[in-house]
Amino acid sequence: AILAEGHAMSGSRYLAEMLAPHFDTFRPDACLASQGERDSRGVPLCYTGAKGSLQVRLHAHGGAYPLPAGTASILRNPLWRLTWALASIKGDDEDIRIAGFYDSVEGPTRAENAQLRRISIDETGRLAAWQSNEFLFGMSGAALVRAESTLPTCNLSVLTCDPVGDLALLPSAATAMLDFQLVPAQHPDGILALLEAHLAERGFADISIERLPGSYPPAHTTQDVPFIQQVAVAGAAVYGSPLSTMPAGPFTLPLQIFTDRFGAPVASIGLCRPDSAIHGPDERVPVDDLVRHAQLLAEILSAFARS
Repeated sequence: AILAEGHAMSGSRYLAEMLAPHFDTFRPDACLASQGERDSRGVPLCYTGAKGSLQVRLHAHGGAYPLPAGTASILRNPLWRLTWALASIKGDDEDIRIAGFYDSVEGPTRAENAQLRRISIDETGRLAAWQSNEFLFGMSGAALVRAESTLPTCNLSVLTCDPVGDLALLPSAATAMLDFQLVPAQHPDGILALLEAHLAERGFADISIERLPGSYPPAHTTQDVPFIQQVAVAGAAVYGSPLSTMPAGPFTLPLQIFTDRFGAPVASIGLCRPDSAIHGPDERVPVDDLVRHAQLLAEILSAFARS
């Protein structure tokens, strides 16, 4: 069966609801997705899981309407309140300062660590395509691969205030959108509870948290599962080399529906190049890459059917 849904950027909020009526008859043997990148040789990476997702919007409120800037000496500025709250969540050292955030994190196994050390990604191509000078802390090599595959994230993507414009006023409201990418064994419900406790303990009880639809836990399949081996070996027929496997990549997918509900192994095959601008206005994948990706999927399905 081919399953396609168009709400990945907003958390795939309807996927579980859509599948629920078919849980008794839907019996997947495995789940194969197309998401991710290639290694430095141009060979797609095989991800044996995906990070989980939690998206929230923080709300700070001021007066009933925008006020003259001079009232900043006697009233709270919601934009400042929000800025201070955000600074308490994540520091300039990139550490996520929510108490307990890392407590449940299960790091990679010894076998996964060994595999991660063997992977080389196109660092030069990424930096050139993204017009960046370096990665965080100057990371490269195995440290970079391990970071993007195994570390959870806290990302700030949107800041807004009311009113919007270039007038000197005291805003009446401000919001910030945060997204967390979660790793085994973090759960969105637990992370949300930790965030609520963090804001209350740090003196930001006046800032409300809106949980956005579509959160889900991470998914993980071990590398020694036969399906993963079939997927990796199939790469040799198309690319001349087996696919390298990683526990996860720097993206989220709702694959836990298949691992948790059905006990099915999952894998995602990389398609993009560093300059694919997958979330940009000029998103692109070369036609030859699409053709070879289709050939790879056909090879995987054929091998799976033979088994």
